[in-house]
Amino acid sequence: MEEHEMRYAIRRSEDALIIVDVQRDFCSGGALPVPEGEKIIPTLNRYIKKFSEAGALIIATRDWHPPNHVSFVKYGGPWPPHCVQGTPGAEFHPDLKLPRNIKIVSKATSADKEAYSGFNGTGLGAELRKAGIRRVFVGGLATDYCVKSTVLDALSLGFETVLLLDAIKGVNVNPGDSEKAINEMLKRGARKAVIDDFQSCHSS
Repeated sequence: MEEHEMRYAIRRSEDALIIVDVQRDFCSGGALPVPEGEKIIPTLNRYIKKFSEAGALIIATRDWHPPNHVSFVKYGGPWPPHCVQGTPGAEFHPDLKLPRNIKIVSKATSADKEAYSGFNGTGLGAELRKAGIRRVFVGGLATDYCVKSTVLDALSLGFETVLLLDAIKGVNVNPGDSEKAINEMLKRGARKAVIDDFQSCHSS
């Protein structure tokens, strides 16, 4: 629990906030809703405000599938059609207060390739390195799929990675999947935080 007791000061030139897939289709009324997925949005908005005030980089990933994507049941995948390019379901949730200078990362854009991670096939890792980013804070949907994959890839790429425990929700296709995912991320080296772990001040 000692990581949980840390106080984080946001470093403008070295930190980035990654918001994973907070899209209409993953929230209530969507094609593939994460149970209570929209309930993390107020907390995510608090993180966005903190990182914006610090002048730090903020990234939002999104599923951006073609209509014939391999992950859809019709084409042999496990999921109903969701987050199809250009449809309302693929839009970010309207309550998510993204800044104007948000960097949007689209993933799983090819019909024949699945990509849960924001780093998979997007060039995000190279862009973060070029920007001098050393530490990423990750929240969003869903804990046991795209959040987990994004966190594990960030760790594999050498970024210090902090999981925002109060800003994630899971699908839990199997009971306990989210808890297992969190444990795996922490075991692999991710740290954990909640909003109260952040100092009001920030450094460059």
